[in-house]
Amino acid sequence: MSGILFPATWSPYAAGVGIGVLVCLSFLLCNRPLGASSAYVKARGLLEKAVDPHVEEKKEYYREIAPRVDGVLMILPGIVIGAFISAVLSGQFHLSWVPGLWSATFGDNAIVRVLAAFAGGIILAFGARWAGGCTSGHGISGTSQLSVASIVSAACFFIGGIAAAFVIFHVVGV
Repeated sequence: MSGILFPATWSPYAAGVGIGVLVCLSFLLCNRPLGASSAYVKARGLLEKAVDPHVEEKKEYYREIAPRVDGVLMILPGIVIGAFISAVLSGQFHLSWVPGLWSATFGDNAIVRVLAAFAGGIILAFGARWAGGCTSGHGISGTSQLSVASIVSAACFFIGGIAAAFVIFHVVGV
């Protein structure tokens, strides 16, 4: 059993089946698609609510996606904890502020790497909210429902990701 669950990499077929089962369970048990970008909105809303308890009344957006601790929000710690457990059990866990590919392309300055990652996260979150969902929401849940909008969004995610990687590593990179 440990040979199946703990390798450094999984078969893409096994991972695909696992994701498919997870999407089915999400619809069956929670009556909602699987996605992560709404969780970030909820987290931000909870932070705003800590400062201003009436933020839900002031912002119409929070009436649609209420800042509450629920299953949608819990996907964030689930991703972090699951990734940590997976890395430890597979023997691949190590701490690194600057990954090797980044270091080879841009140098090993950790501050630059963290700032670039932070800026990329903000851009990614903005794009996900603009598109009405993230890669997991559109690319996994939406396409499994044959949503044309999700299929187009997923295609654009891939095209944008490939173009951004090309620009970052071949145009901007040193």
